Amino acid sequence: MASISVIVPVYRVEAYLHRCVESILRQSFRDLELILVDDGSPDNCGALCDGYARLDSRVRVIHQENGGLSAARNAGIDWVFAHSQSQWLAFVDSDDWVAEDFLERLYRAAEQTGCRLSVCGFRRTEGQALPEQPAEEPRKMEAEEYYCGGEIHGGVTAVAWNKLYHRSLFESLRYPVGKLHEDEFTTYRAVYAAGEAAVLRAELYAYYQNPQGIMLSKWNPRRMDLLEAFSCQIAFARERCLEGLLKKAVKQNILFAYGQLETVKRQADARHCAPILKKKLRQALKLGRVYKVFPLGWDTLWAYEQAYPAKPLWWLAGRIKDKLKK
Repeated sequence: MASISVIVPVYRVEAYLHRCVESILRQSFRDLELILVDDGSPDNCGALCDGYARLDSRVRVIHQENGGLSAARNAGIDWVFAHSQSQWLAFVDSDDWVAEDFLERLYRAAEQTGCRLSVCGFRRTEGQALPEQPAEEPRKMEAEEYYCGGEIHGGVTAVAWNKLYHRSLFESLRYPVGKLHEDEFTTYRAVYAAGEAAVLRAELYAYYQNPQGIMLSKWNPRRMDLLEAFSCQIAFARERCLEGLLKKAVKQNILFAYGQLETVKRQADARHCAPILKKKLRQALKLGRVYKVFPLGWDTLWAYEQAYPAKPLWWLAGRIKDKLKK
């Protein structure tokens, strides 16, 4: 049986699927199985997946009705728990690709450190090949240090796809079906369940921002799912007294609500969502003050002006008056 199961959700990526699949089948770590989840793709992707299964016995194909990225990942995870003895899981998005030693280096890092999670760097690309990556020793980091460390991989720690997970981390964990920003609902739970991570800075994952992809599509209210994800992170952090995660989630909540409010104000067909986002921003700023992450001041006034157009200067004057009294 394979040691690593690689799960690839497939939907409308006929132009990119070959590049992705070939990069996985060429891995220097050969003891793998590749699970291609055809998520009801209306193009030729389903047939391409079946073709790979005929060519390579390590390929498994799941065909299902379209349910979205989370449903596709979950189908792959469920298949592993039902049919495989592999102890490790990796996720690769079908328009991305990986370096030839992606799995080998992540597996060795986990093995060397005894961690149930290993992580590598990634490179945003428009199609260029990944450069050669020098050898390095993995850095063992506590969950909070890794997930909340702004300097690690440019602060992008929530993504699912640059990691190798021990299967035990997904015993009771699945992706939220029907939500955008599904990684933000899920990855932090896996990281904190692991307790620590083996971290490589080597850029072993090529992230291709597909011009037809979800995150580049026209704005719609589902983008606000991320605010729900941050609320879940805040509740999780409160329950477990995780100061780093709490502060990170509160701050991200504010910045995202502000950014979305700015976006909808510029789009005529989305302006009706502005009052909702303004309310969300006010709620986020209230938490920011409570946890002393985003206090009202000259350097944060821009956010308060959006949430309370008529009040920030009055509030700021009051704060300055209080300070002068002291």
